[in-house]
Amino acid sequence: MSDLDPRSGFIAPAAAADNATAIAYLRTPLAIRVRAANVLEAGLLGELRHFTIDRGRVEVVADRVIAVTREAYPALRIPVHGRLGHFRAGKIDRVTPFIDAASGGQAAAEALIDLVVVSVLLDAGAGDAWRYREDATGQEIGRSEGLAVASMRAFEAGLFSADALLPLRADAAALRMLDDADLGRAFQVDEANPLVGLAGRAALMRRLGEVIDGNPTLFPGGRPSGLLHALRARGSELRAADLLHELLGGLGEIWPGRTTLGSVNLGDVWYHGAAGGAGPSTGLMPFHKLSQWLAYSLFEPLELGGLHVVQPGALTGLPEYRNGGLLVDLGVIVPRHDGITREVHQVGDELIVEWRALTVALLDWVADAVREKLEVSAEQLPLARILEGGTWAAGRQVARERRPGGGPPIRVESDGTVF
Repeated sequence: MSDLDPRSGFIAPAAAADNATAIAYLRTPLAIRVRAANVLEAGLLGELRHFTIDRGRVEVVADRVIAVTREAYPALRIPVHGRLGHFRAGKIDRVTPFIDAASGGQAAAEALIDLVVVSVLLDAGAGDAWRYREDATGQEIGRSEGLAVASMRAFEAGLFSADALLPLRADAAALRMLDDADLGRAFQVDEANPLVGLAGRAALMRRLGEVIDGNPTLFPGGRPSGLLHALRARGSELRAADLLHELLGGLGEIWPGRTTLGSVNLGDVWYHGAAGGAGPSTGLMPFHKLSQWLAYSLFEPLELGGLHVVQPGALTGLPEYRNGGLLVDLGVIVPRHDGITREVHQVGDELIVEWRALTVALLDWVADAVREKLEVSAEQLPLARILEGGTWAAGRQVARERRPGGGPPIRVESDGTVF
């Protein structure tokens, strides 16, 4: 009899246990690194269908990353790669006034966590055309920073709060009722200012509200910031990998249905034949890009709330189009055929999974090369700071040099929940 008994519809206990073990592993940074390294090894052997690897160009990437980093941070005092940096777009500090408006201390930490969770989950690729005009400064901001500022201003206006007298919060009641049109108005979307994946973003917010409502243990009080209280009850320190594990377990149901294992939605996990593995997870390549971006972005707000995040280097590089684009543009990841850069692809296409996996693995190589050239250790310059300094900014810079509008070298049709 198979593990799935057609007469009952239930999964046999042994298979259920195997699935649970596989799911737990796929939610670890270790799994992301190991599976990405498997894909990279296949690339180095010339066995991938879509890309080859020119390992000699890693030095070129490292040099560009160092140059961009030194320009922005001459003393190499680099912040952690996180959403708070985007709230300071245009060299305007919007974070300090926000903390002051939230009355500082614990209340500010809670408000900042609410804001970061909502803002990060709204932060998939905006497309080349969309811009946000900030009334207070007159700035017109696009891409990730524009999404950050737009979400912050919407948050301050109370879009994500069910209590008009308490706008500086996000709660399940408001999130569950968020309308596509309301989000579109807050983000200034119209025919002349289209935002990629608007409906997907609004749906993600509604699912976030449902998940928070249904998980009072991890989100006491019905707010994203309930996470702070749930985690702080376990101690004053939290490993970065454990933070990711909690986010993946607690928020897993918000993602659109993709790959599943034992009826569990795995989120940003895709199939690639070179990913390796054994058992139920064979061939599955986890990324968890937005969840890792959220984890990085929560480091500072959690610290403000009295929870110290340790071992930040456990998290991986982010497989998104700035980091991945840098590696393609500077010749480390080499397309095998013209269709890769000419056509528009889906996020689950094999070549996109391949590109993202190679990006994760090669970002560790770039980080090692950067540290070696700067003569610093991983403790002195963790990956989270190299990304910020760093690879993301260098990817944007090179893209602007090579293409009008600064789009990525490989185009992906986003649903607003991955890139």
